Amino acid sequence: MQDALVFQSDFGLEDGAVSAMYGVAYGVSPTLRIHDLTHGIAPYDVWQASYRLLQTVRYWPAGTVFVSVVDPGVGSARRSVAAKTRDGQCVVTPDNGTLTHLKREYGLAALRGIDERVNRLGGSEESYTFHGRDVYAYTGARLASGAITFEQVGPALDPATAVELPVTPAFAGEGGTVQGTIDVLDIRFGSLWTNVPRALFDGLGIPFGARVEVTIRNATRTLYRNNIVYAHSFADVYVGEPLVYMNSLGRMAVAINQGSFAKAYGIGTGSGWTIAFAPEGAR
Repeated sequence: MQDALVFQSDFGLEDGAVSAMYGVAYGVSPTLRIHDLTHGIAPYDVWQASYRLLQTVRYWPAGTVFVSVVDPGVGSARRSVAAKTRDGQCVVTPDNGTLTHLKREYGLAALRGIDERVNRLGGSEESYTFHGRDVYAYTGARLASGAITFEQVGPALDPATAVELPVTPAFAGEGGTVQGTIDVLDIRFGSLWTNVPRALFDGLGIPFGARVEVTIRNATRTLYRNNIVYAHSFADVYVGEPLVYMNSLGRMAVAINQGSFAKAYGIGTGSGWTIAFAPEGAR
């Protein structure tokens, strides 16, 4: 999809950083169609940036260029890269783990290091703290507009070398349980999105409408344990009632109908937050 450029960052919209990236891109080509994935990534949260790309990239046509800038190592020796997915989308980003979920779930077809001698905003060579504007927005715009080909981004790299963040896979545990981690929140609504795939959960043999024992721990502390309904959607339970459901990525999630599960029980995300599902009465 030539001329489609999608920005993601942890910059927020309170200052001019995102607008500067827009300006650089339009300076490359005024016919670009620029969109925002989000600029609300928590500061420095590379994991969340990686997950939001997983949530979004596959639904855009081949040729779409994404620029993702969550870059706590800006100005360091970390690589700047452009990756091509197996479906033909491109992601321009620091190589700091932002590509983790795309690499693991869909695979990367190609990876290029950005040659900043040619793919850098003119006059920015002495700037070391805003590569989102000077390198990534500029290179992304050149790719999206057709000013350069993917091969002209820079030297070819082995896609297997793209940096990955640590990932703990979900698994079938002892005593008829399935265990995983709480990877991210459905932020606005406070639902918990886990890494447990529907197929693994289905191995428990729990039908829709039955109750699931849900146990949530943070390290060694149990924060939540209850039997709640396994539902198709929020409409299957009363307002204020918790439920287990499959989210839009085919993974199991926990929510409160018209409420925030995360706020109600003080639940966070990351590898230290674990969740276990079991049939009611199994333990």
